Amino acid sequence: MTVFVNGTNLTLDEIYRVSYLFEKVEITSESLEKVQKCRNYVEKIIRENRVVYGITTGFGKFSTIKIPPEQTEELQENLILSHATGVGPYFSVPETRAIILLRINVLAKGYSGIRPETLQTLVEFLNKKIHPLIPEKGSVGASGDLAPLSHLALVLLGKGKAEYNGEILSGSAALERAKISPVKLKAKEGLA
Repeated sequence: MTVFVNGTNLTLDEIYRVSYLFEKVEITSESLEKVQKCRNYVEKIIRENRVVYGITTGFGKFSTIKIPPEQTEELQENLILSHATGVGPYFSVPETRAIILLRINVLAKGYSGIRPETLQTLVEFLNKKIHPLIPEKGSVGASGDLAPLSHLALVLLGKGKAEYNGEILSGSAALERAKISPVKLKAKEGLA
């Protein structure tokens, strides 16, 4: 069976089936349209050279610093690298799969500004059984999920480590074996 994700009606039973039974995941076409519509808005902001936090500026105390378009990918990657500060034992495979599925569900709402292809790569993680190693402990600031989600995002970039077919590999090796290209994060995607 396939679990269809649209950002609004994911059930505990579906989370269980994806996490423990390795059921496939698919994002509904309506959700992908919402994701693309929001991405189009982000691209419009960039084209119009507007100043918008996290899209055309830095983060935190650097929120008043405008980022040149040619440095956007580097900024997004650095955001992930700087927040991947988790420690301790890793979440189990079912827990990791639940984390990925819940992130997909949030992003499928179409409010984050990411590209549909970035979201689809997360879906591929579940469907091809790539499980990023996410430490159980670690937090950055008031948001308790920044460190764990950064470890998840590391593997999107071909960095970090992941479990694939029972083997612990570098993120790049896991992606290569699963025939998934690393993601180059665009404006706003590191924040998402």
